[in-house]
Amino acid sequence: MYIPNDNKVENQTELLDFMSRNSFATLVGVAENRPFATHLPFVVEEREGSVFLRSHLAKANPHGKMLLNGDALVIFQSPHAYISPTHYTSRQNVPTWNYIAVHCYGAVRILEDAEPVLQATMREYEAEYEAQWDSLPELYKKRMKEGIIAFEIAVHTLEGKYKLSQNKTSDEKERITNALLQSDRTEIRETGEYMNRFVLNNDDDTKLL
Repeated sequence: MYIPNDNKVENQTELLDFMSRNSFATLVGVAENRPFATHLPFVVEEREGSVFLRSHLAKANPHGKMLLNGDALVIFQSPHAYISPTHYTSRQNVPTWNYIAVHCYGAVRILEDAEPVLQATMREYEAEYEAQWDSLPELYKKRMKEGIIAFEIAVHTLEGKYKLSQNKTSDEKERITNALLQSDRTEIRETGEYMNRFVLNNDDDTKLL
């Protein structure tokens, strides 16, 4: 991913928080020289300083075979917002887009036992469902698990890009932030909240490093 220095984020704690908040991500692979993508919920974990992603997909999904090819890319993104040039002091400006994206590259390991991944997923998204799952007939659960492939990705490269008008003047950044915060669209307001947190009120320049 192309990341100008102004937009680069290397603080792992911040990136993990963003990934957990936006954990429905895109798994990217290649099959027969063509890109292939699958959209999945992930469980994001940090163990002894290393990042791991766990999920599962349908066994009928051809992406399952691509998981055997080694490394995978998972893309976490949102929120985002159109930025109008009317917020800039000079008329010699063009529209742009502010957004946050995190790319994770890592080695894939297929898990023979899907149950731990399913339990982790339930605890992450609806802990109350775990009791219902436990009460279901064993044969039914066995058939469900036979239809999926559970896997874990050990992330070796984490790329964070927070494109939030960092290269603009203080007045321009404040106008943009205020405009986004007043939007009636959630993803636009959230972009403004990130700008307010990291661009307007970031007294510590190392916060995102």
